[in-house]
Amino acid sequence: MTDTQENKMDWIYQRCNKDTMSKSRFLLICGTIMLTITLYPVLRMLGVQLHATLSGSYVAGHHSILLINCPTEQVAKDIGRHIMEKRMAACVNILPHTSTMYYWKGEIRDASEILLLVRTRTSLIQRLTEFITAMHPYEIPEIISFPIEDGSLSYLKWMDVAVPEV
Repeated sequence: MTDTQENKMDWIYQRCNKDTMSKSRFLLICGTIMLTITLYPVLRMLGVQLHATLSGSYVAGHHSILLINCPTEQVAKDIGRHIMEKRMAACVNILPHTSTMYYWKGEIRDASEILLLVRTRTSLIQRLTEFITAMHPYEIPEIISFPIEDGSLSYLKWMDVAVPEV
């Protein structure tokens, strides 16, 4: 510690000291408080996962749904098949012909697209995004994810079996 930090700690210690606490005990309490504040997010996450494991409940956000627009049905099938072969998704739905309007290079455009709904683990979203971007024909493919907050517990457990943890 620098001299300034030591002086501040001495000042705080002198303000709080009422002959009931030693300096080392005071520093231990301050250190414990700082450590607890720093580790709170990790401790909370571990507590939630432990609770879910012991009670058999679902941890919200453990799985996600990705929305991906494709220009043709064949492109959608190719992307979906590759995702499934790599075991990066439990299920891929191909929804036929959606009408899309969007801004592109300063103009409003109309298109007919195919929508993919991909169900996967949230931990795989960035890997999936990179994988899809590499094979998608669009310059900037639409890849959007939403966390699954709740649902059929048996289905969500099946998703865990279908998509291995990486």
